[in-house]
Amino acid sequence: MKAVFTSLLGSALFFASGASAQAPAQSSAQSWTIKDFAALPLMERPALSPDGLHIASRVAVNGEQLLVIADVHEGPNRIRSLALGDNDLNWWQWVNNDWLIAGIGAESNMQGMPWYISRVASVKRDGSKINVLAKSAAAQNADDVIWIARDGTSRVLLSYQTSIFYNDAGFWPKVDEVDVSTGKMRSVVAPRQHVRNWYADATGAIRMGVGYNDSTRTGKLLYRPDGRANFRVVDRADRRRDESLVVPLLFTADPGKAIASDDREGTDALYELDLATLELGRKIFSAPGFDIGGITEDAAGTGLAGVSYTSDAPAVHWFDANLAKIQADIDKAVGDRRARIISTSRDGQRMVVHVGTPDQPGAYYYYDTAAGAMSILSRVSDRFTTKTRLAPVKTIRYKARDGLEIAAVLTVPAGRDAKNLPFILMPHGGPFARDAEAWDWWVQFLAWRGYAVLQPNYRGSSGYGKAFAVKGEGQWGLAMQDDLNDAVDWAVQQGIADPKRVCMVGASYGGYAPMRAAQRDPAKYRCAVSYAGVSDLAAMMRYDQRFLYHGTRKDWMKEQAPDFAAVSPIHFADQFATPILLMHGKKDRRVQVRQSREMAEKLKAAGKVHGRDYLYVEQPLADHHFSREADRLEFLEKLDAFLKDHNPA
Repeated sequence: MKAVFTSLLGSALFFASGASAQAPAQSSAQSWTIKDFAALPLMERPALSPDGLHIASRVAVNGEQLLVIADVHEGPNRIRSLALGDNDLNWWQWVNNDWLIAGIGAESNMQGMPWYISRVASVKRDGSKINVLAKSAAAQNADDVIWIARDGTSRVLLSYQTSIFYNDAGFWPKVDEVDVSTGKMRSVVAPRQHVRNWYADATGAIRMGVGYNDSTRTGKLLYRPDGRANFRVVDRADRRRDESLVVPLLFTADPGKAIASDDREGTDALYELDLATLELGRKIFSAPGFDIGGITEDAAGTGLAGVSYTSDAPAVHWFDANLAKIQADIDKAVGDRRARIISTSRDGQRMVVHVGTPDQPGAYYYYDTAAGAMSILSRVSDRFTTKTRLAPVKTIRYKARDGLEIAAVLTVPAGRDAKNLPFILMPHGGPFARDAEAWDWWVQFLAWRGYAVLQPNYRGSSGYGKAFAVKGEGQWGLAMQDDLNDAVDWAVQQGIADPKRVCMVGASYGGYAPMRAAQRDPAKYRCAVSYAGVSDLAAMMRYDQRFLYHGTRKDWMKEQAPDFAAVSPIHFADQFATPILLMHGKKDRRVQVRQSREMAEKLKAAGKVHGRDYLYVEQPLADHHFSREADRLEFLEKLDAFLKDHNPA
C-alpha cells in the first residue's frame, strides 16, 4: 500500500519555467460578466523567502491553480510553476532561500474505499529538483512539519505515519529530521501509542506530545524540558467531563515558559504558561468580545511578533514595534482601504502587503522598507481594478427570538437604496466558522445582480467565545435555523428585504440549512440553493467511521444534533415545498456527493418534478472548495438562471 501512496503523489509533479498567469484585459462596470466574478484569484497567500527576494504563491493559470515561485527582481527564469496533476495543494512554506516545502494530498482507492493521502514535497527554487519526503516509508498521513531550521540549512522535522493499521506501532507518527535538499532522514522520536501530535521548540528539540485514546475519550500530555530527557506525563484530561489540555502555541527563550491560549474569561486570549506547573500566568493579549486567531512568531521563533483576530473584520495586533509602525504608516497611506502584512523577510525589511476592501478584491504589493518603495506584485483580479468599488459591505446586529444578539454581514447592491430589495440569506459553512467584512465573490456576484445579501453568524458560530458556541449545541436545524429566519424578519422589519422575494443560498453546513428551510419553513423562502450540502447526518457519521477519532467526532455530532433523523432533510422529501437547486462536486472530499445525489433521488421518489420542484446538478471534476474556475462559472450560471426563474431581481 505504501508504494501505491507514494506513486500517487510523486508522479504528477513537474515544473514549467517561464509560466505566467494570463488574464483577460480589464473590464469596466458596464461590461462585467458572470465570468468576471467566477475567475480564480490571480494570486493567493504569497510567502516571502527568508531573504525576501523570492515569492511562492498559488496562482491562477488558464483557470487552474498552480504553485508558482517567482524572483522579485527580473531575470531569465523569473517564474517557475509547479503542475500538481490530481493532487491538492494544501500549504507551502520556505525552508531557506533555495528550498520550499509544500503539503500535497490526493485520494486513493483502498479495498473499495476512498483514502486521503498526504505528503510533503520539497521544491528547489530554480525548479531543478523535487523530492517527496519520506517517500518509501510514509503511510497515509505524512505532511505534519513541526519545525523548520532558522540557520539557513535545509533541515525540517517531519511527523508521519509508517503504517495504516491501528494495531501497528507505526500507525502513531514518528518524528524524523529530514534534509529537504536530499531527502535524507534521521530518526528523532519513535512512535508512541495514541500520541498523534508532537511539538518542537525553536531549537528543534521535541518538547511535547499530545495523546488521545478515542475508546476511552481520554487525553494525556507528555513533556520534557529539553531534547535529551525522557518524556513524562504531566497532565491528563477526560473529554466526557469536558476537560481539555493546555498546549503551548510557542515555546519561549526561557525553557520553562511558553505561550498558550485559553478561554477562561469567555473568549480565547493569550497567556504566559509555566511549563513546570502548567499554570497560566499573565494575560498577554485579548480582543474583548472576540476570540484570537493565529500567532506570528518573531525571527528567532521564541517570541510573538503578532496575533490575528477577527472582530467585524480581520485584524492583527503587532507586538513587534517595527511592524506596528509600518502597519500604522501603511494604514495612513491607503485611506479607507485595509492593509494586511501577509509575509515578511526574516529581518523584517521586505514584505508582501495586501491592500483591498470588502467591496474590492485589491492587490498584493512588495514593500522594501529600506528603499521606501512599494510596488505592485499582482491584483487579486484583473477584472476589477484597484479603483473599482463594488457593493458596499457592513456589519449589523439583530436580536434572535430568545434575545440573543447576532452579528451579520450585510451587502447591498451598489447605487441602490436599501429598500424593499430582493433578498438572499447566506448562512456560512462549518457550522463552527464565521463570516466577516471581507471580499466574497459569491456575495458580490449576487449584489451585482441586484440582491441584498445577509450572512448571519448564527449561534454555534466561531469567534465569539465559548458561551456563544455552546448555544449551538443540540440546535442543528432547530434554534440555529430559527436564527436564520429571525435574520430575514429583521431585514423585512428594517425595510431592506421584500418579504415575497427571499431565497436562502449556502454551501456545506450552509447548504444543509437551505435544504432544511425548503422542508421546514417553505412559506418564508421563495427558493433555496444548496451547494455541497449535508442531507443525512447519520450517513455522514457512517462515512466518518473510517477516520481516526471517529468516536469523538460522533460524540460531538450527537451534542450538536441529538436526533440525527429528526433534523436530516433526507427523511422529509415529501415536505419540501420550496423549489431547490442542489449542486455538488463529484470529487468533494469533505462532504460526499451522495449527500446531494440521494436527496435528489428522495425528492423524485416523493413525486417532486425535476426542473420544477428541484434541480440537481453534479459537477464531475469539482471539489469542496471551487478550486477550478470552470466549476465556479458553472455554479454561478446555474445559480443565476435558478434565481431568475424563482426569485427574480
